[in-house]
Amino acid sequence: MVVNFPDISALLKHAKDQSLYQNLVAQLQKDFVFANVFIELPDNISPKDLKTLVHEKVYYLIMEKFTDYLNLLYIIDVPEKVVKAIEATDVVEISEQVTFEILKREWQKVWFRNEYGS
Repeated sequence: MVVNFPDISALLKHAKDQSLYQNLVAQLQKDFVFANVFIELPDNISPKDLKTLVHEKVYYLIMEKFTDYLNLLYIIDVPEKVVKAIEATDVVEISEQVTFEILKREWQKVWFRNEYGS
């Protein structure tokens, strides 16, 4: 069953507890590459560093390469209505919430693949 998480830290802790954290990192790397957005995620990256790197990349894309940002959201399959529903006053907050949505969607992919798939 997919869990609703209160924040990014809880999601990443749950992924580690389920022994699926590395799969989550691999899925992120795969989708970023597919969206033609470079991000370097070492295999042994800590959850805190992962959160920071993804947040920084999302912030950069919003500020500097908005088309790439939209493409990334499309590739990862973050629902448009979720992004539009974000209520924040500055780009840092928006990018943090979008990072959470990206990680939640990637977690869903990893979890479903682990539960039901190949």
